[in-house]
Amino acid sequence: MATEIERKFLVTGDDWRSAPGVLIWQGYLNRDKHRTVRVRVAGGQAFLTIKGATQGATRAEFEYPIPVADATALRALCDGPIIEKVRRRIDYAGFTWEVDEFFGDNAGLVVAEIELGSENEAFAKPPWVRQEVTEDARYFNSNLATHPFSAWSETQ
Repeated sequence: MATEIERKFLVTGDDWRSAPGVLIWQGYLNRDKHRTVRVRVAGGQAFLTIKGATQGATRAEFEYPIPVADATALRALCDGPIIEKVRRRIDYAGFTWEVDEFFGDNAGLVVAEIELGSENEAFAKPPWVRQEVTEDARYFNSNLATHPFSAWSETQ
């Protein structure tokens, strides 16, 4: 089984902006709390991804390349709004961080993710990485599609 171990953090400052970015759109065909099915186009490539329920920072993940034309057709079947973001990949202290800058109803949100070999693997955080939000479901992309960052109250 394919497993993803990913930790997620909020980002501050602008030092991360110097890395080149790739425009991504993604939509959800299923956003059940036990599984999500996502279609994504990123940099001229398309993928269908199935993810299981998150346990801590770990979940099952299966990702398959598909034709961009198929992804475009599947977009019409997506449940809820489409997520749009630019992803930058930044190498730091032996790890690759993915920094997502969101647009549309999620504008103003910037999140960094790091994939690990185990939940307890040690890593150094870049200076622009702040509060961890790994277990805060509001920051799951599948939730941002229907409850966007712009709709959050200041107490959230």
